[in-house]
Amino acid sequence: MCRRPAQLPAPSSARGARSWLRVPRLALRHRLSALSNGVCRPAPWHRRPIAFLGFILSVNALRPLANRVALYRTFPTRLVSRAWGRLNGLDLPTWLRKPLYSLYIWTFGVNMQEAAVEDLHHYKNLGEFFRRRLKPAVRPVCAASCLTSPADGKILHFGRVKNSEVEQVKGVTYSLESFLGPQTSRSSDLSSSSFQEHLLSSPDTELFHVVVYLAPGDYHCFHSPTDWKVELRRHFPGSLMSVNPGVARWVKELFCLNERVVLSGQWQHGFFSLTAVGATNVGSIRVYFDQELRTNTPRYSKGSFHDRSYVAVGNQVKSATGEGGVALHKGEPVGEFNLGSTIVLLFEAPRDFSFSLQPGQRIRMGEGLGSL
Repeated sequence: MCRRPAQLPAPSSARGARSWLRVPRLALRHRLSALSNGVCRPAPWHRRPIAFLGFILSVNALRPLANRVALYRTFPTRLVSRAWGRLNGLDLPTWLRKPLYSLYIWTFGVNMQEAAVEDLHHYKNLGEFFRRRLKPAVRPVCAASCLTSPADGKILHFGRVKNSEVEQVKGVTYSLESFLGPQTSRSSDLSSSSFQEHLLSSPDTELFHVVVYLAPGDYHCFHSPTDWKVELRRHFPGSLMSVNPGVARWVKELFCLNERVVLSGQWQHGFFSLTAVGATNVGSIRVYFDQELRTNTPRYSKGSFHDRSYVAVGNQVKSATGEGGVALHKGEPVGEFNLGSTIVLLFEAPRDFSFSLQPGQRIRMGEGLGSL
């Protein structure tokens, strides 16, 4: 017959542990008995700050996407970007440069072997390091392609423009007219045609687009993707939200909301434009041949834009309303960002133009985008 073994007396350590475990129960019992009517009333929110913070975060997570986007847009990204720009311009002590830049190189995977100057002590501040130049031979320009990448980065999206809507990422679009602004160089009568058709010079051509995202570790200068003439610079002041692909998926018309500089003109097949889109900490967009351009200024009017027409007379750039423009050659440096951002190309081409790209692929400046 199986018998239950006699229970041995618990050691003193176990008895001490059980008595210690009873303390919270007793404390809870005393607290409950002290409450009136035997009802447990929660403490006020100001006495439980951690719980209150958790409650707020959980409510924000349940808010509709539109509300979260609106909340994100209230963040002072322009002010933060200006402060970051000031910080980038401060000269660093020589002893701090190498460890600080080395941390950045390790974090973002920067290839310093491509830099024209590999010595980290050469860069006096973060701004100089971000805008470092490359060795001439490391970015050969593809001669076989009529269109090359304007920058190092990642291909977010490319294809034909349909119904005057452009995809910033797959499934998320923005208005072509909102992005480029009204076109005044040609007939302003759009009653019989769409904005997209208004840009085309021939019924045998179509409008194409490609979006290149520059990550913080990429080369920050952008170059001319083809031989063309820039006729107009249009500067849109605006927000400076992140253009990270994750943000671009849930902020509709992100590229229309952010500050941007649109360079538009003509190439061998008709309309051509290159747009530099600003982002958080990238309020400074510089165009080398336009010394008047000022971005991320403290005050601006929402929805406004500023135009400047170009004509090249020798080495001078002057305003003009007639024929002319700034001639750019394929691979020629055009401008630069601080940190990283996005380049959007919109161009007219024959219908048989085809891209030689894959969504999400890495690309370097000078590599071919497509061919005829």
